[in-house]
Amino acid sequence: MVRREKTNYVIQSVAHALDVLEQFSGDVDELGVTDLSKRLKLHKNNVFRLLATLESRGYIEQNKATENYRLGIRCLQIGHTYLGQMGLLRQALPIMERVAKSCQETIYLSQLRRGAVVPVQAVEADQPVRTVSLLGQSLPLHCTAAGKVHLAFESEEEIKNSLPETLTKQTDRTITRRVELIADLRAIADRGYAIESGEYLADLGSIAVPIRDYTRAVVGSLSIIAPEYRLTNKRVEQEVAPAALRAGKDLSSRLGYNP
Repeated sequence: MVRREKTNYVIQSVAHALDVLEQFSGDVDELGVTDLSKRLKLHKNNVFRLLATLESRGYIEQNKATENYRLGIRCLQIGHTYLGQMGLLRQALPIMERVAKSCQETIYLSQLRRGAVVPVQAVEADQPVRTVSLLGQSLPLHCTAAGKVHLAFESEEEIKNSLPETLTKQTDRTITRRVELIADLRAIADRGYAIESGEYLADLGSIAVPIRDYTRAVVGSLSIIAPEYRLTNKRVEQEVAPAALRAGKDLSSRLGYNP
C-alpha cells in the first residue's frame, strides 16, 4: 500500500481558518475583513464566514468600537493548556524517576480527560513482577486512586453533577453508591492522598496525590501502582504515602503552587 503525504489530507476550509488566526501576530492587534481579504487573497464573503465561525467558538472576537477583529479568549486558553501540559510533563519526569527508584514501584502522572482520568506519563519499576501498563487508557474516576484525588477536591455539588447515584461496578471492592464515595473523598481530602485497593483491577493497589499549579487548581495526579501484596498497610503508611506526598508537594511547588 502506497502511503500518501499528509498534505494530501488537508481540509482547505480548516487551513483557511488557521490562516486567519495566524495573521494576528507581531504588532498586529486588529484587522478588518478587507485587510484579511487582501492578506489571504480570499473573497470578502469567505473571510466573513471564516470570522463568524471562529467568533462563534471564541477564537476571534470583534471590537464593537472599530468593527475590526482580534484574537479571542479561547486562543489564550489553548495556549495556557499547551504551556501547562508541557511544563507539567517536563517538571514531573525527574521527580517520578526519583520516586520509582526509591520505592521500586511504577509511578504514573495522570490528568482529567472528558470525564475520565488518563495516565499520560509513566516511569516503570525495576521489578520482576510489574503491573499491566495503563498509559493512555481512560480510567474511571470513582474507583481509581488517581481519579479519586481529582474528585476529592471538588465541591459536593460538582461531584453530584459528575457522577450518577449508582456507579459502575468493576470488582467486588468497587464503591458503587455515590453517597459512600463522597464520604471516602472527604477522608482523602483530609489526609491528602487517595488509596485504592483492588477497586478497579483485582490484586492491584495504588496511592495517589494531587498536583496543583500556581492557580491552586488540581491539574493532575501522581500515583504509585503495584500488586496489592507489595502495598501492605505498614509500607503504605511508612514509605509509599510519604514518598508520594513529597513528590506531589515538590512538583506542585515547581509549577508555582504556594499553599
